[in-house]
Amino acid sequence: MTAEQKKLISFQATPLKLPDAAGGHLVFCTPLSRVVALDPASGTEHWTFDPKIVTGSKRPLVCRGLAYWDRDATKTQAATCSRRLFLATYDRRLMALDAITGKPCESFGKSGSIDMRETNDPHPRDEVTHSSPPLVVGNLVIVGSGVMDFRKAVAPSGAVQAFDVLSGKRVWSFDPIPDKGDGKNWPDIPNVSPRSHAGAANVWAPMSSDPARDLVFLPTSSPSPDYYGAARKGDNRHANSVVALRASTGELVWAFQIVHHDLWDYDTPAQPILTDLKRDGKLVPAVVQVTKQGYVFVLNRDTGVPLWPVDEVTVPEGAVAEESPSPTQPIPRIPAPLLPNKLLPDDAWGLSFWDKNKCKKMIEETRHAGRYTPISEQWTLMLPGSLGGANWGGAAIDTARGVMIVNYNTAAARARLVKRANADATGSVTLEGFNWRMGMGGTPYDMEMGMLVSPLGIPCTPPPWGKLAALDLATGTWRWDVPLGSIHDSAPFPIPFEINWGTPTLGGGVLTKSGVFFIASTMDRSFRAFDAASGAQLWRAKLPADAMATAMSYQAKGRQFVVVAAGGHYMFAQRPKSDTLVGFALAD
Repeated sequence: MTAEQKKLISFQATPLKLPDAAGGHLVFCTPLSRVVALDPASGTEHWTFDPKIVTGSKRPLVCRGLAYWDRDATKTQAATCSRRLFLATYDRRLMALDAITGKPCESFGKSGSIDMRETNDPHPRDEVTHSSPPLVVGNLVIVGSGVMDFRKAVAPSGAVQAFDVLSGKRVWSFDPIPDKGDGKNWPDIPNVSPRSHAGAANVWAPMSSDPARDLVFLPTSSPSPDYYGAARKGDNRHANSVVALRASTGELVWAFQIVHHDLWDYDTPAQPILTDLKRDGKLVPAVVQVTKQGYVFVLNRDTGVPLWPVDEVTVPEGAVAEESPSPTQPIPRIPAPLLPNKLLPDDAWGLSFWDKNKCKKMIEETRHAGRYTPISEQWTLMLPGSLGGANWGGAAIDTARGVMIVNYNTAAARARLVKRANADATGSVTLEGFNWRMGMGGTPYDMEMGMLVSPLGIPCTPPPWGKLAALDLATGTWRWDVPLGSIHDSAPFPIPFEINWGTPTLGGGVLTKSGVFFIASTMDRSFRAFDAASGAQLWRAKLPADAMATAMSYQAKGRQFVVVAAGGHYMFAQRPKSDTLVGFALAD
């Protein structure tokens, strides 16, 4: 493994607590796709399994979780491996392990493993990987993928695949990009498939399912290339959408697009949340989707029709000449967005008049007409940047109290298109300070992007830069909104006390039945508990590193535990790293 790859390692797993019939282990995966089973009460190791992945890719090494299948839940008889763990490895294998012993299930594929690459895939293997866990629905295991961003106009397919849990045989495959264009959503060119000039639209975030309705819900990402769509004219459905499929067949049931013709890398970044909302005295099955843009969409689970009004709103113009951005974007009327639509020069923030004025000048020199301003060859402000808003940590819903809690980022970014010296097929990605240079191979442009920061490296956006908010699911109003994180641990000089201005936040939280919300996901090596009713911080503990992971809670030997993976904040290389799973428990 190269030194460059080691920088991209990040421990972000959310463990599973298995039932006693499956050994009762606490199981998780490491960034190298190793599976570890622990005693849930003591943390003592029971077994490990190493798939010995190939690590030649330049993509981040991440594994966020496993899936579990139980024969008792499906009444399927299996002679061996009657309870299975499923692992989607970094190098594109799907593996089935005996949940009790950790040994591969020999009847699954070839000695417990299948290769998920499509036959005759023309793209190199390392351009697709996996981070989020598979999803088990009945006797199928459904798998998304992580497609390499930015570097190619024609990226690999973002198809979602379903496999039989016993044999590993592929049952169905669904590609969000159609094979034929219609002129409105994708170019209608005779004998030319939209898939030949775009790719991705993959599902890298967690999926969710409603087994009783035989539905699986996909949060799809942006099509390639992320920031330039001249060759993929149209709305580009079903990219940037919530897509509902018939779980048993892969048949499309409905789809709702969150962003038309994405030019900002505004993937649908988090698991669609299933809940029931009361309408006219009746419970209506719903899907709640948080977004990078700071919007929350609430859809009917059976039809995809919004339960709260969504308007097609005219958005700014001003793209490069060959681009055809969508004239409108879907924007919910309810609830209010988590982020303001604009950042004006007078909104600039700084520790002193000097850096505040530097920020003000930067904002004045940046194109910005509100959310969805097309990126051009002039610096263009993005509020939020491509990290969000909300991201893959998603949100948590307390059905008894009718509240949803979500963490999100508030800092702005700026971006511009830079003419390429040549239009080679694959570009490179470089990081200099807070700026990324992303080569969009096969296009006329590179993308240059970075956080909008002062010369001191401090966001020009007023703090808090990371926040936690609670949504009332009955009224669509925000109950409270509080800072998440302290800058004392990430300041350029030592600060011996907390300054709760919030920090960039990645990862998610867990909400207990008693109304306590546990979350790390900040850049201050901290794990916190909040009162779900008020947003008041109840507790804080120090971690060995930042925890860019979603916490989980379980009971073992009569005690309540909460655990989180403290791996470090790989998006900012200067932060300390660790490979520690940390557990806390209530007193006896």
